[in-house]
Amino acid sequence: QVQVVESGGGLAQAGGSLRLSCAASGSIGIINVMGWYRQAPGKQRDLVASLTSGGSANYADSVKDRFTISRDNAKNTVYLQLNSLKPEDTAVYYCNVRWVPLGRNNYWGQGTQVTVSS
Repeated sequence: QVQVVESGGGLAQAGGSLRLSCAASGSIGIINVMGWYRQAPGKQRDLVASLTSGGSANYADSVKDRFTISRDNAKNTVYLQLNSLKPEDTAVYYCNVRWVPLGRNNYWGQGTQVTVSS
């Protein structure tokens, strides 16, 4: 059984920073992708950033140069540093971990709220 647990959300002012953490436990594939998605009210869940176990990162255009994803492979933990926050970053942020075959190895955390005030 795989568990994915996020922490670190909260309230920040515009221009401020937050750091999200996500720890995955259980039988996790060695070669995997860990990432962050977000979903604002009434909108779809979109990719924010992802990072493979080999070190390849991918960012949404809206967060490039502001957010940084990193991970500790030994701990199956991924982090998201959110800097220069904007009100439009307000959303529930979800952690995802997946590996092949994706049909049965795709796990989500419960989500953590990030609220940015103007």
